[in-house]
Amino acid sequence: MEEVSKTKKFSRYLSSQFQQYKRVWRLLKRPTMQEFKMIAKVSALGLLIIGAAGFLVSLIMKVGLGPLFK
Repeated sequence: MEEVSKTKKFSRYLSSQFQQYKRVWRLLKRPTMQEFKMIAKVSALGLLIIGAAGFLVSLIMKVGLGPLFK
């Protein structure tokens, strides 16, 4: 009896999740070329900033703190 209850709960859970996914899918739309370009620019800028920060940390570790560990 308990197995049937678990199966029904799981089935209801899957059905609920599927309904939520369908709702989100209906709201999606293809971005315009202007939106796509803006997203690409912002993403590229973010990558550059994160890369520059990583490079600076690496440089500080090698040049600034390097002599401390020799």
